[in-house]
Amino acid sequence: MEVSNKQVLLKDYVVGFPKETDMILSSGIISLKAPEGSEAIVVKNLYLSCDPYMRSCLGKPDKFSYAPSFTPGTPIIGYGVAKVVDSNHPNFKEGDLVWGITGWEEYSLITRANTFRKIEHTDVPLSYYTGILGMTGMTAYAGFHEVCSPKKGETVFISAASGAVGQLVGQFAKLMGCYVVGSAGSKEKVDLLKNKFGFDDAFNYKEEHDLDAALRRYFPEGIDIYFENVGGKMLDAVLLNMKVNGRISVCGMISQYNLEKKEAVHNLFCLVSKQIRIEGFLIAKFFHLYPMFLDYVIPFIKEGKIAYVEDIAEGLDQAPGALIGLFNGRNVGKQVVVIARE
Repeated sequence: MEVSNKQVLLKDYVVGFPKETDMILSSGIISLKAPEGSEAIVVKNLYLSCDPYMRSCLGKPDKFSYAPSFTPGTPIIGYGVAKVVDSNHPNFKEGDLVWGITGWEEYSLITRANTFRKIEHTDVPLSYYTGILGMTGMTAYAGFHEVCSPKKGETVFISAASGAVGQLVGQFAKLMGCYVVGSAGSKEKVDLLKNKFGFDDAFNYKEEHDLDAALRRYFPEGIDIYFENVGGKMLDAVLLNMKVNGRISVCGMISQYNLEKKEAVHNLFCLVSKQIRIEGFLIAKFFHLYPMFLDYVIPFIKEGKIAYVEDIAEGLDQAPGALIGLFNGRNVGKQVVVIARE
């Protein structure tokens, strides 16, 4: 019952910008039989998700990080879609399709199977459960609807808007009748926001020498809601352009992840003078809403009212490059690694 198991291991803790060489391809041996006396499952991994939060997991344990560091010499872990090969858990049986935290390897032994969710809707692409129907989609949904309390007609700005979360937040906002502008890092991505995802407007932040002026141009009366994915200079400029009683949902700050010395934010007094509410969130707080989220989003997908773009990397050996690509803007849409297709 033992088979060879190709894996992606963390070589050592990463400082600064990560490189593909910080991860190594290896091969181990795994039993396809779940240990007796446990409630473990063994899964065959099909799709892996590359997510910005994983950058902090590449570094040494940090009191500011909300996700545990990976252990050098062991497989990287992250969200993925898998098929159950063997199960001692009462909620799963052989052949079930599931999504949850798994290893960057061909097969994984999952000892905490209660953290996995069985996939019931199989009439949509399975890869969607790494994104729009998984953690990413829930992040966009909860961060916008639950944290921001949006209202029809409000103005919404989204940074890193062509990414996995940003593209969905913008479309959720449009479905509510909001005015939506996004920023991205290339002409291709700006065109995608306007022509594929239906944003009212978008701009390339790399071409703007004055972000404050750019935001005043797109939001002459100010911003009601800012969905924060970037941090740093963008956050500083946004604070100057928020309306009174505006709301900021802090999902991430990708511009800061690889910096040993973080950029200062100078305009924080705007939080006081404009009575702005700023709230960071972790998706674990909202997973109890997952059934309601599926009821909300699946009809929109099937009716073609939500567009969704994936950036597909084929094969486990492409996983290190796919992950690193998140931090230099190489990906367009949700970055997915395909190990095997069901």
